[in-house]
Amino acid sequence: MKRASKTLRYNERVWAMKNVVILGAQWGDEGKGKIVDLLSDHFDIIARYQGGHNAGHTVKIGDRKFVLKLIPTGILRPGKRAVIGNGLVVDPAALLNEMKSLEGASVNVSGQLSISDRAHVLFPYHRTMEKMLEAIGTTSRGIGPCYEDKAGRRGLRIADLLDRERFPRQFDSLAKEKATLAKSFGITEELDASRVRCEYEQFAEKIRPLVADTARLLNDAIAAGKRVLFEGAQGTMLDLDHGTYPFVTSSSATAGGASTGTGVPPTKIQAVVAVAKAYATRVGGGPFATEALDDMGDQIRERGNEFGSVTGRPRRCGWFDVPLMRYAAMINGFESLVVTKVDVLDELDKIPVCVAYRHGRTQINEMPATISGLESIEPVYECLPGWRTPTGGISRYEDLPVQARDYLTYLESRTGVEIGCISTGPERNQTIVRSGSKFAKLFFE
Repeated sequence: MKRASKTLRYNERVWAMKNVVILGAQWGDEGKGKIVDLLSDHFDIIARYQGGHNAGHTVKIGDRKFVLKLIPTGILRPGKRAVIGNGLVVDPAALLNEMKSLEGASVNVSGQLSISDRAHVLFPYHRTMEKMLEAIGTTSRGIGPCYEDKAGRRGLRIADLLDRERFPRQFDSLAKEKATLAKSFGITEELDASRVRCEYEQFAEKIRPLVADTARLLNDAIAAGKRVLFEGAQGTMLDLDHGTYPFVTSSSATAGGASTGTGVPPTKIQAVVAVAKAYATRVGGGPFATEALDDMGDQIRERGNEFGSVTGRPRRCGWFDVPLMRYAAMINGFESLVVTKVDVLDELDKIPVCVAYRHGRTQINEMPATISGLESIEPVYECLPGWRTPTGGISRYEDLPVQARDYLTYLESRTGVEIGCISTGPERNQTIVRSGSKFAKLFFE
């Protein structure tokens, strides 16, 4: 009896200490910012684990709109610790501009933010290098070349930036090397290395008080019983290893990236929750089997305001892809799925859902690994009836139209993943949490 009681107390303690990853299940832009903001109140620390300032998380609070690019969304919750992990590449100029903007909105950034001393630094010459990569639809912010330098073991980290003695020599050497490489590609843009070095030395002093060994900070916090929410950027299908390579980002956007990008071991992360739109979008080039190249695609783009929060580029729009979602669920091990922008589909008479692919005369249920394979498949659709009723702002599942509930149930049955939460608008309160779901048990029950 005593053993059972002790086990119960232990299980309750583990449950209370759950650390959770929130990530995108498609090609990014799924609405993770709102969901992380919604859940941040249930955690002590929110840690971003990959990407750079090419990813924008949009949060709307009342009549105020925030677009966070580097700083974790949890910064908007007073008293919460926000951590920029080692898996990010940090443009100090972009970071300081973002900090200034938030502080102007009365957000206590300097009192809540910690920056990993092992995160890599993005320099102007990385943006110059990115001009060579425009064919794959980059955001031209230098993110890829900075990660390339990291993988090539020639990058500089935040700790190097703060080293007043060694940094000038290291930077001058790299700047010279990049200038030579740029000229070999016919890029004649001149970089005033001396001016940039001085500028970055000033950046270093401004961020110095916020820099820490964040792996130690996070692990110590977890050991003390604190809860950590790990915030991903982009989406599973842009993951460097598991996405639609080479039309991907340069970091690990899947659940595994939460460990490598923060220094927290996977044994200390207990759950993964994914976010997906009720349809699908992607930005830039690359295969997109369910893209709607017709008026319906245009209608979704306009109703969903599908334009990049960072770049402003129009997003390609299409239909929910079941094989893609099953693949993403396998890679990440979702506990639950949050479906956003259900209200964007309100005016449609019918809603196609891709349930399989056809390659020639053969039907397949798995995603091909190669670009040629992905470009040669055709989606197999089943059409569901639309609801033709406004759902914007609904906060109770029972109040959704029957056809909208049927649509969500259909997605659940086809993907094998629970839909525990539905977003019906950009505000915090425009959210449905399904009672009894794993999602509700993780965060609200």
